[in-house]
Amino acid sequence: MNRNVNIGLLIGRIAIGLLMLLYGIGKLIHGIGFIQEVLQSMGLPAFMGYGVYVGEVIAPILILIGFRTRIASAVFTINCITAMLLVQSADIFSLNDNGGWKVELLGIYAFVALGIFFTGGGSFAISRDNRWD
Repeated sequence: MNRNVNIGLLIGRIAIGLLMLLYGIGKLIHGIGFIQEVLQSMGLPAFMGYGVYVGEVIAPILILIGFRTRIASAVFTINCITAMLLVQSADIFSLNDNGGWKVELLGIYAFVALGIFFTGGGSFAISRDNRWD
């Protein structure tokens, strides 16, 4: 049986990369003022908010094209966990009205990115020869 693992990895890369990139584009258009306010309210410097562009624009693009996929996936995972802790920390141990995890979308993004970190981008990636691919 042909498992088509590389097609599965490509689909996973497209799913999380493209969908998270939409969030990043939204932040490019509307700014990151909200994120900077959250950081400042927690006693952190506002300039750290620019990290969202790395996690929601640069990392998803790298995941999509398959360049340094493992590094990009690690950054992406850290971005998702940071968003959970900064913005949705009250919901981490909560269920929604339908019985699902309140932060399930970020959880799915983080777990798929973590999986891609361990597998790499597969053969349908721009770069496959470096250990960080």
